[in-house]
Amino acid sequence: MDTNSYKTYSAKQSDIEKNWVLVDAEDQPLGRLASKVATILRGKNKPTFTPHMDMGDNVVVINAEKVRLSGKKMQDKKYFRHTGFPGSESFTTAEEMMEKDPTFLIKNAIKGMLPKNKLSSKLMTNVRIYAGPVHNQEAQQPEKIEL
Repeated sequence: MDTNSYKTYSAKQSDIEKNWVLVDAEDQPLGRLASKVATILRGKNKPTFTPHMDMGDNVVVINAEKVRLSGKKMQDKKYFRHTGFPGSESFTTAEEMMEKDPTFLIKNAIKGMLPKNKLSSKLMTNVRIYAGPVHNQEAQQPEKIEL
């Protein structure tokens, strides 16, 4: 019996190979875009995936201001904020958040799809979100992928 086939693969730090990926958010549904980006950030699309390590690629998201929400979610979807003082909770619609910070919707959606631990904050440093089509990562030569 070949016992090598029963061994669980666990990647070492030296085995990790990170690439740069470019994603265009224009006319993409927010949730589907965020779930694909979260999968790439986590490294679940690679055969060497190890759950407790940062295995994923660096992701550059462009055209964040042109992301799509279905139905009347732009007016109905609310984001909650609280300062910690009694009675100081505030709700902001998705439309108002897009005017204020076009990258917030995508950033918030991706963060919600990552694990709720220290690894999440480490993975969020690997994503760059830009409101328009111009980005600062030309030197890394990101590979454009279609979602």
